[in-house]
Amino acid sequence: MYNNWSLDVLYTGFESEKFKKDYADLPKEIEKIVNFVKENFDADKKADNPKEILENFVKMSTEFYRFYNIAAFTQLTLSTDTENSQALKIKNTADVMFTEMTPVHTMFRAYLLKIPNLEEIIESSQLLTEHKFFLQQAKDYAKYMLSTAEEIVFAKLRLTGSDAWSTLYTTITSTLEVPIDINGKRDSITLSQVRNMSDEKDPYVRKTAYFAELAAYPQIEKSAAACLNAIKGEALTSAKMRGHDSVLDMTLHTSRMDRQTLDALISTIKDALPAFRKYYKHKAKLLGHDGGLPFHDLFAPVGSVNMTFSKKEAADYVVENFNNFSEDLGSFTKNAFEKDWVDWEPRKGKTGGAFCANLHNVKESRVLMNFSGSFGDMLTLAHEFGHAYHGYALKDESPMNSGYSMPIAEVASTFCEALVCEAALKKATKDEALVIMENNLQGMGQVIVDIYSRYLFESEVLKRREQGSLSVDELKEIMLDSQKQAYGEGLSSYHPYMWACKGHYYRASYNFYNFPYAYGMLFAKGLYSMYLQEGPAFAKKYKDLLAATGKNNLWDVGQIIDVDIRKKDFWQGALKEVEKEVDAFVNF
Repeated sequence: MYNNWSLDVLYTGFESEKFKKDYADLPKEIEKIVNFVKENFDADKKADNPKEILENFVKMSTEFYRFYNIAAFTQLTLSTDTENSQALKIKNTADVMFTEMTPVHTMFRAYLLKIPNLEEIIESSQLLTEHKFFLQQAKDYAKYMLSTAEEIVFAKLRLTGSDAWSTLYTTITSTLEVPIDINGKRDSITLSQVRNMSDEKDPYVRKTAYFAELAAYPQIEKSAAACLNAIKGEALTSAKMRGHDSVLDMTLHTSRMDRQTLDALISTIKDALPAFRKYYKHKAKLLGHDGGLPFHDLFAPVGSVNMTFSKKEAADYVVENFNNFSEDLGSFTKNAFEKDWVDWEPRKGKTGGAFCANLHNVKESRVLMNFSGSFGDMLTLAHEFGHAYHGYALKDESPMNSGYSMPIAEVASTFCEALVCEAALKKATKDEALVIMENNLQGMGQVIVDIYSRYLFESEVLKRREQGSLSVDELKEIMLDSQKQAYGEGLSSYHPYMWACKGHYYRASYNFYNFPYAYGMLFAKGLYSMYLQEGPAFAKKYKDLLAATGKNNLWDVGQIIDVDIRKKDFWQGALKEVEKEVDAFVNF
C-alpha cells in the first residue's frame, strides 16, 4: 500500500505470456475486422441487411476493444519511464498496427450515410438501441471525413508527424536537468521537481526555483517550439481538409459542444476576471508585496499553518471526506489506494503534472502524481480520483458507450475537489481555514484565469501559424500578452515559458484542452450547489449523471439536471459563488 502503481491487472510485463499472446493476436484481429468491413461496407455495394450487419459490427468492435490494453500498458509504462527503449519500440510498432484500423472507422461511417432509415433500424434492435448515440455520432462525424484512402494516409503520417513530435516533447521535458543553487548547495533536478518548489514555504526557495526554471528552458526552447509548430500545423491542415471553419470548431464538434455554449462561457469568464485580480492583489499584500503578485509567488502558501501530508495522510483525508458524500465513492477510492493504483513521487524520466487513466476493460484506473505533500497536492489527488470515479460510474457500459468529451471530463474531478475542500473548511481552525480558502481560490484561479490565458494563447498561435512557423520569441511574446490580458494588474510579473511546460498544448489528438477545465469546474459548482440543497439523496443522481455522459452531448447532459448551458445565467450563477469566496478571503 502506498507503493507506486502496479500495472499487473493489464500485464505483468512485456515478456509475460499474456502480453506476448495479445501482441501476436493483434494483427490477426485487425485483419479479421478489416475484412468484415471491406466485405460489408464497400461504397459500391447496396446497404443490404443493415440491421444484421450493424449488430455484427458492434459485437466485433466490442470484442476488439480489449486489445487497447496493449496501448494503455505501453503508454503508462512510458509515463513513468520515458526512456524505456522496449516500451518505445513496442509503442511505435503497435501504433502502426492500429493505423490499419482506419478503414474500419471510415467505411463504417460512410456506410451509415447510405442507410436512409437508420433511426427505424436502430429502434428495431435492442443492441443497436443501446448504442444509438454512438451510431448517430458516427454518422455525424462522417460529414467531416476524408476518403478512406486519405484517412489511411493521414493516420500513418501522424505517427511520424504530430505523434512523434508529442513524444519528443515529453522526452525533452521529462529529462531536462535544471541546475539550482539553494543556500550554497548546488544540485541538478528535474523540471517537475523544480516546478514543485513553487509552493515551498521559504520565499527564497520559491524565487530561486522560479529563476532556475526560466534559466533552464533555453536548453530545450527551440525543440519545444518545433514540436508545437508541427503539432498545431497539422491541426490546421486537418481542420481545413475536413471542412471545419477552424481548429476551434473542429474541437467543439468532437467535444459535443456548440459555439453558443462556448461564447456564453468565455464571456462570463471575462466578466469574472476583476474578482480574481482582487484575490491576487490581496494575496500579494499578505506576502508583503506592493501591487500585484510576482509570478514566483503565485502558488506560495499563505498563513502560519503549514498543512502538509504524507501519502497515507493524504489518502486517508480524501477517503474520509469522500465518505461524507457517498460510501460508494469513499469505498471505491479506499480500494484503489489499497490496490496501488497511484504512482506517487516525481523522479527523472517521469512525466510532470498529474493525470488519471481509466482502464475500461479491467474496470480500474491508474493515477499519476508528482506528490510533494502540500495541501494542493492532496486536492490534486482528490481531483484525479474524481476522474477515476467517473470511469467507475461507466464501468458497466459497453466500450462504445464509455467515452465522454473533454469538457464533461473535468466535472467529476472538480466536484471531488470541492467535496474535500468544503469538508476541510468545516473542521478547520481559523489559521487552517485561511490556508484552505487560499488553496481553493488558487486552484480556481488556475482553472478560470490561467485557463483563459491558455485559451487566448492557443487562439493566437493558431492564427499566426496559418502564415508560417512561430519563433521562440514570438511564442514568448504571445504567452506574456495572453497572461497580461487574463491576470491584468493581479500579477506584477509573468512566465514567458508557460507554453513550454504545459503538456496539453502538445497532445496531438486534442486542441484547446483549456476551456474544458473551466466548463468542468463551473458545471461542478452547479452540481455541488444541488448537493447542498438535496443532501445525501443527491449522490445517486450524481452517479447516474456520470454514467450518462458517454451517451449524450453536453446540452443533453445539462438537460438531465434542467440546466441551459447556452445561457450566461447558468455560468454567471456559478461564478457569483466564486466571487463570494474571493470576498470572504479578502475580508477574512
